[in-house]
Amino acid sequence: MTDQSLPGIVITGGSGRMGQMLIRTVLDSDAARLAGVVERQGHDWVGRDIGTCLGGAPLGVTVTDDPLEAFAKAQAVIDFTAPAATVEFAALAAQARATHVIGTTGLAPEDLEKIAAAARHATVVRAGNMSLGVNLLVQLTKRVAAALDEDFDIEVIEYHHNRKVDAPSGTALMLGEAAAEGRGVALDDVADRGRDGITGARKRGDIGFAAIRGGGIVGEHDVLFASEAERIVLRHVAEDRSVFARGALKAALWGQGKGPGEYDMLDVLGLKD
Repeated sequence: MTDQSLPGIVITGGSGRMGQMLIRTVLDSDAARLAGVVERQGHDWVGRDIGTCLGGAPLGVTVTDDPLEAFAKAQAVIDFTAPAATVEFAALAAQARATHVIGTTGLAPEDLEKIAAAARHATVVRAGNMSLGVNLLVQLTKRVAAALDEDFDIEVIEYHHNRKVDAPSGTALMLGEAAAEGRGVALDDVADRGRDGITGARKRGDIGFAAIRGGGIVGEHDVLFASEAERIVLRHVAEDRSVFARGALKAALWGQGKGPGEYDMLDVLGLKD
């Protein structure tokens, strides 16, 4: 029987590949319990036991299309869905005073403003990537960028599966932000996110992005520092989505007892400068 004293976690978008990985990660944890699973209205999982949906024995948790009802019974929400849904969930999680862990990518500036408003009332942990390795790579990127001048061009190259809908990836943008911060510039001022046709020579000081999509690649990211005479490549390869699920659960548990505000995985992992 599940220990009801453990923090209750709700997973949104439970039928997706990441949603199912998150559900299994929570079920396997001895530090948290699965308090709810949310799916969109009309989905055939709604009203069914999540254990049965996953092909196993009933677990006593019924999939719902009412997020507020689910959030009100939990201490944290883990959300890897889509921008429009995440913005809605942010307001509802704040209303329920539940920690909201956001792994959703492709968020627009107006989405981020709404999430920041929700964070005035509840704990929000948002990151383009939840893995320990990637967050270490972010710190390394910042330090290397700070150590090298503009004789070194910076390129961020990311590789993902052929079903990913946004580009550059959230992780690539995290790495670009880290490189820009290391150089003391704003990423928006130096980002080169599209090259096609006769583009002219590369502009000194730009931070370039390239997105590769193919097959079932979970996620790979390179940060290339290239001068006329040498190259440095920082790389992270995710072999399995479980690294993101474990990081997200760690964030949900870390958020318990924290005050309102917007945090990231560097806070969770104690890697902030």
